[in-house]
Amino acid sequence: MEKRKVIRKVSLLGDGAVGKTSLIRRYVLDVFSDDYITTFGAKVTKKVLDQESVEMTMMIWDILGQKGQKTLHASYYSGTNGALVVCDLTRPETLESTLEWAIDLRKVAGDIPIVPVANKMDLPAEVAEDGLEKVAAVLGDTFLLTSAKTGEGVPEAFERLAQRMLGAS
Repeated sequence: MEKRKVIRKVSLLGDGAVGKTSLIRRYVLDVFSDDYITTFGAKVTKKVLDQESVEMTMMIWDILGQKGQKTLHASYYSGTNGALVVCDLTRPETLESTLEWAIDLRKVAGDIPIVPVANKMDLPAEVAEDGLEKVAAVLGDTFLLTSAKTGEGVPEAFERLAQRMLGAS
């Protein structure tokens, strides 16, 4: 039996320096670099995920994390099928922003699956667990803890999103 082929647009959202680019590089290329590279605009990376009956091509959009670019963000959100909203466990203010990112995305893309991700679990956490739980309750999903550096939790985050997008199709 031939697999059904689907293409899904995935957006990674969150404040600057939370690790969006590093998460994508770890997931797609299985590499990590400590060098910080600011994303200007959006960068698209492709990853093919082989599910049981479906071959999903994920077009992963790495969207700049500068909050002052809302009109630009809205143009990148168009056509998004699912998203990872990322915060940095070492910077509590990035957790507060995740709701803003999710709300702005849903204004453009509708009620799509959003998986909340708390990155940098390999470093001492400054974000309280109850803070994660409060934001998770609003987003309607539990946070996945990840480390782009070690790779822990990274495949699970993208695979959870893939499952939700398939369920939504």
